[in-house]
Amino acid sequence: MPRYNSSVSDKANLIHAMLRADLDRIALANHHDPFKVLGRQTVGQDTCILFYSPNTHQLSVTKKNIPAVRLANSDFFVCLECMDEIENHYLLTRTSNNNEVVSFYDPYSFKPQLDDYDLNLFSAGKHLHIYRILGAHVKTVDGITGVLFATWAPSASRVSVVGDFNNWDGRRHPMRSRGNSGVWELFIPEIKTGELYKFEIRNAHSGEIHTKSDPYAQQLELRPRTSSIVQAAPSFKWQDSHWVKSREQNDWLHKPLSIYECHLGSWQRDDKSQFLGYRELAHRLVDYIKETGFTHIELLPVTEHPLDASWGYQTTGYFAATSRFGSADDFRYFVDYCHQHGIGVLLDWVPAHFPKDAHGLAKFDGSALYEHDDPRRGEHRDWGTLIYNYGRNEVKNFLISSAVFWLEEYHIDGLRVDAVASMLYLDYSREEGDWLPNRHGGNENIEAIEFIRELNTVTHAHFPGTLMMAEESTAWPQVTRPTNVGGLGFSMKWNMGWMHDTLTYLSKDPVHRHYHHDQLTFGLLYLFSENFILPFSHDEVVHGKSSMLYKMPGDEWQKFANLRLLYTYMFTYPGKKLLFMGCEFGQGEEWNHDKMLDWYVLQYPLHAGIKKLVTDLNNLYKQQATLYKYDFDDIGFEWIDCHDTDQSVLSYLRKTEQQAIIVVLNFTPIVREGYRIGVPELAEYEIIFNSDSGYYAGSNASSHSGIQAENIKWMNRPASLKLTLPPLAGLILKKAP
Repeated sequence: MPRYNSSVSDKANLIHAMLRADLDRIALANHHDPFKVLGRQTVGQDTCILFYSPNTHQLSVTKKNIPAVRLANSDFFVCLECMDEIENHYLLTRTSNNNEVVSFYDPYSFKPQLDDYDLNLFSAGKHLHIYRILGAHVKTVDGITGVLFATWAPSASRVSVVGDFNNWDGRRHPMRSRGNSGVWELFIPEIKTGELYKFEIRNAHSGEIHTKSDPYAQQLELRPRTSSIVQAAPSFKWQDSHWVKSREQNDWLHKPLSIYECHLGSWQRDDKSQFLGYRELAHRLVDYIKETGFTHIELLPVTEHPLDASWGYQTTGYFAATSRFGSADDFRYFVDYCHQHGIGVLLDWVPAHFPKDAHGLAKFDGSALYEHDDPRRGEHRDWGTLIYNYGRNEVKNFLISSAVFWLEEYHIDGLRVDAVASMLYLDYSREEGDWLPNRHGGNENIEAIEFIRELNTVTHAHFPGTLMMAEESTAWPQVTRPTNVGGLGFSMKWNMGWMHDTLTYLSKDPVHRHYHHDQLTFGLLYLFSENFILPFSHDEVVHGKSSMLYKMPGDEWQKFANLRLLYTYMFTYPGKKLLFMGCEFGQGEEWNHDKMLDWYVLQYPLHAGIKKLVTDLNNLYKQQATLYKYDFDDIGFEWIDCHDTDQSVLSYLRKTEQQAIIVVLNFTPIVREGYRIGVPELAEYEIIFNSDSGYYAGSNASSHSGIQAENIKWMNRPASLKLTLPPLAGLILKKAP
């Protein structure tokens, strides 16, 4: 044991007596300002260095080998000798009670690291890159490398970093409070990448202690584990600069957009039914997407989430790609590989709600920090989740910087914003009396609306060519109109009304369809009020709704014919396209997130025919400007006949200034010989697509290709064609060269 002279011991005892209240609070992990006590201090007339080191037998300042004195009956040590010779950042040597010897720099010798400018921007809700400030970041300070930890917890009386490096002991690394910003920070030298960590937070009012994952963590453990992981600065070498530059100039309003919606965990798996990694998925998906002709992949949320059954929609890691499929750089590789092969990547993103998991955002610092305190504002009754407080600057900043993060750090081409309707309405899915009106007495969520407008303004300004798409299921006006004219500012909106009407109509037995003809025509009354995507999404093939194939009525042949007809209608109707995985080959079972798709069915001609049909429709859609150039403008659409209720036939033109194509759809299983339609001019027309072709396992009931128009006026048009309409099928015609 080292021996100290009486002067040192006396001074140590005096310091102990003078600081006893502060030292007790440190030992109880209840001190709001550990830098007031630990590190280099002036106590009375003495300068000293104070350390708190539980389970320690001996402690010394390494370079000068100056022993520290244990304060009586405590885990505190004080160094009083040779203070002028000890560096600003001193190395300590600790011998544990088990005689393990380690050396480390004292975290309490470092000044504050976060800039006031960044903190002020965050408090104002205007820091687009706050994810580079808060969280855990490898940093070199005065030549010493470590990790700067920072989190926002304004209702905390103490926040500590805990991890394997300190035996998850909240007494060991309490953080520095940055005052009114509510931010806490601590630079811990020599922490390595890959270390697990969390924040241990003591609430100032209740004294309750919460151990939380880092909201800004850029990687988390694979569920069911919930620790955050220290990540190195990304070193991935992107090779998609041509794609990104071209995207900035992309006139997406007038270009084809056909989206393959995909859940990575159940698209394909390995031979042991385990998840594939991001890199292998990239290669397999790119090959498949190029084969089938889609332009974009839209991923169900890959933001980290604890529950597989939530499909990613109950997110806890808003800055972390899920560890289920690999590392952050593995996901960067996925996006980069898609871009190098001409395929866009869209991401489902969920700013509407978050789960109540104890390690997540709920009651983060013991208060309703990210959510509303009143459950009439703060809880989704249907989903058992919590609603963000969009009126709080720091919460709004958290979400907007998350959107920026995916677009900037992962080169994502756009975000599909989930559950927008639930954000817009304060009474969304609530009983009378279970909601609070806004300040004007209405049911609009004013703070959420302001957040959405700012979100879209920021993303469009900083990432030109990227897309913001709303899943919005109501008639809220101007969802896809600019914010400066009162719109919400989205690029596009899912056309849920068209989807529901169409599926309801197609589910009817053809003998009854003539009673419901308006379900096919009603959508044109509002079609060009918004920029619409036509979605047949994951939500339509789960929870007892049946697969797309088994929504169709009739025997097996009729089911497949109806599905081919439905897709023909979808790809020729104005609006961008979205199809969920498995729907492109007529999967029979409902989607099950716990297993991969039923790929084996492609050995059967009817299923293979659906895949061939979707492939050809995708290619036709991309090749024919008439099918995409004016998706959002009535210039591009014209009815030929929408009134043939008795025969359940629709016919229309899709057109540009230069050309037009004709679409004729027969929604009955009857072959209609000699069916006459009006056409724009007296010319020869050719059938360029027939969903009843034998190539798609159809009946080939209408095998003719070239048809000469007759000089017979029909349907207010100068000429007409006489066609044989195949059963439950669609024809696409254009003027022959």
